[in-house]
Amino acid sequence: MKQSELFTKTQKFAPKDEVSRNAQLLIRAGYVYKEMAGVYSLLPLGLRVLEKISAIIKEEMDKIGGQQMKNSVLQNKVNWEKTNRWDDELVDNWFKTKLKSGSDLGLAFTHEEAMTNLMKTFISSHRDLPAYPYDIRTMFRNEKRAKSGLMRGREFYWKALYSFSKNEEEHYKFYEQAQKAYQNIFRRVGLGDLTYLTFASGGTFSKYSHEFQTLSEAGEDIIYIDQEKNLAVNREVFNDEVLAELGIKNKNKLKEAKAIEVGNIFTLGTKFSEPLDLKFKDKNGKEHFVFMGSYGIGISRLLGTIVEVFADDKGIVWPAEVSPFQVHLIDIDAGDEAEKIYQDLRKEGVEVFWDDRPDKKPGEKFADADLLGFPWRLVVSSRSLQAGGVELKKRTNKEGQIVKTEELKNILKNQ
Repeated sequence: MKQSELFTKTQKFAPKDEVSRNAQLLIRAGYVYKEMAGVYSLLPLGLRVLEKISAIIKEEMDKIGGQQMKNSVLQNKVNWEKTNRWDDELVDNWFKTKLKSGSDLGLAFTHEEAMTNLMKTFISSHRDLPAYPYDIRTMFRNEKRAKSGLMRGREFYWKALYSFSKNEEEHYKFYEQAQKAYQNIFRRVGLGDLTYLTFASGGTFSKYSHEFQTLSEAGEDIIYIDQEKNLAVNREVFNDEVLAELGIKNKNKLKEAKAIEVGNIFTLGTKFSEPLDLKFKDKNGKEHFVFMGSYGIGISRLLGTIVEVFADDKGIVWPAEVSPFQVHLIDIDAGDEAEKIYQDLRKEGVEVFWDDRPDKKPGEKFADADLLGFPWRLVVSSRSLQAGGVELKKRTNKEGQIVKTEELKNILKNQ
């Protein structure tokens, strides 16, 4: 893509009412546009990042048997009344509306009820199980106080997979597979070394659950890390009983840290299948309630977390697998050579963002490259060409090096 053709522009300053680091940088760099508190439009560069994260999640869910679908965002009040979650006094983050006929509707903030009711059409026998449908979509939560930029929004993008199993044993076999798939996801988006499987409260679903918490000073949670076991405990369930269940024998060895919850997995059991009457018949014709699980990742939250964790004083720093472009090509009085390199790299499958703007000074172009945060910066100038090639620099390095143009594509493809 040519930067001159991109309709978005970088900005020197973020909106005065935006205090979160991730949103400030994403707005300034032209990745998102703030509509209001907790509501952001994804601009072309932001959408490229979101789609790359989503593609990684989709790959890992498909590997463990997930089947992607699209749920309706409009929710039937009847299903939610059966589980006692329609009442605002019990669940206070609904966006609700009415049809012209006067019937009540809700905008989905989760899909346990909807998915359970839907699967009644397709599950009746043990032969229909297990099943692992998942959805990647926009969701809505009526947060009392939206904060932390993309990490706690009123409109957000997420993935939710629901497991439908014959029994607890079959459920936990998949649960372990999902746990490993989640670890693969966070490793691939660059957060693997900073993200811990965390013992947490199960909320209204179960006594306990597992979260995936990424270390960050911007986090809202406090966790206690056992670095030998590579796991953690959320402060909300930090007690002797939980520590005993995990071998954790010495509290003083645990490291306290702030963290961002980037994913969670729950055992639901029959909490939703019973009130919504989701049953199957076993080999002998006996009926049983389906045993369920829930597996969520906030994708837009994950995007914001990556910015919070890796950004420096110059701007965003994207991990390679989620960056909107691999290379930021900067043209400084290079004539036709810059376009030749641009076209050659694209033919080789390298994603190139070409700053071809004739009205910008070199300093402005370099500042924009740092703000946008692609993994590599490639400067083509008369000076670099005289030195024998082009200047290639990693976003995280202070200095670049001159590389021969014929070696360039091999270096970048190997990365």
